[in-house]
Amino acid sequence: MSEAARSLLQRWGASFRKGTDFDSWGQLVEAIDEYQILARHLQKEAQSQHNNSEFTEDQKKTIAKIATCLELRSAALQSTQSQDEFKLEDLKKLEPILKNILTYNKEFPFDVQPVPLRKILAPGEEEHLEFEEDDEEGGAGAGSPDSCPARVPGTLLPRLPSEPGMTLLTINIEKIGLKDAGQCIDPYITVSVKDLNGIDLTPVQDTPVALRKEDTYVHFNVDIEIQKHIEKLTKGAAIFFEFKHYKPKKRFTSTKCFAFMEMDEIKPGAIVIELYKKPTDFKRKKLQLLTKKPLYLHLHQTLHKD
Repeated sequence: MSEAARSLLQRWGASFRKGTDFDSWGQLVEAIDEYQILARHLQKEAQSQHNNSEFTEDQKKTIAKIATCLELRSAALQSTQSQDEFKLEDLKKLEPILKNILTYNKEFPFDVQPVPLRKILAPGEEEHLEFEEDDEEGGAGAGSPDSCPARVPGTLLPRLPSEPGMTLLTINIEKIGLKDAGQCIDPYITVSVKDLNGIDLTPVQDTPVALRKEDTYVHFNVDIEIQKHIEKLTKGAAIFFEFKHYKPKKRFTSTKCFAFMEMDEIKPGAIVIELYKKPTDFKRKKLQLLTKKPLYLHLHQTLHKD
């Protein structure tokens, strides 16, 4: 085993154990976050070109299936249904497979398929990969949408049950203004709620792909149900909106810009918020406006209180 492969397996194993520990302790937000980050790393390796990989094609298929199982467990933890679609006990069966991936030659224990559609980047990787980001007019439109893989699915969650004296928030994402709106391929928005340290306070949600693109706007008109009562959010929390689109030349989904809304901005009715340059700064310490032009994310908030 090469040193590079050994290092990868050690990191993956440590992340896998960390996620299952969180899961066992009932720290579901932390478990979901760990599972999703590891799944992205495994998907990236599984989709790497042969010469750049430490693993054979068969091993990469197994790695991709493990990533799928991590996503299934993450989805089960986010589900409001009583039954677990993919149990922690099932997931734990995969740890020795991941640890011994170079010698594993048995049938995979679960009937799942890899998700090979797109290269998905782990948080922070875009910052290093996109030095040549082509944000100038016309840069994002290279390649035909018809030649791209299947569209990104939405992962929206239903509204939480109401509690006496507690407030729930529905945010309708109406549209986002961008100078090259019409050239964004398969655009969608990732919504997350973070504390001051950038830690997730609720499960992350993705909108479906935008409804339409018109002039300088990408229209969504989709409701996001924030997965925590407002009174239970920690002081200094913020709701983040990351606008993402597919880049055919580089064959991955990229964050183009982001916006955020702080707790004192939670009020019924319409609101427009400013757009910032990537990478997404969840700690809100080094913010740079995307443009001087009057282009914003347009939202409408509805508060539900018993």
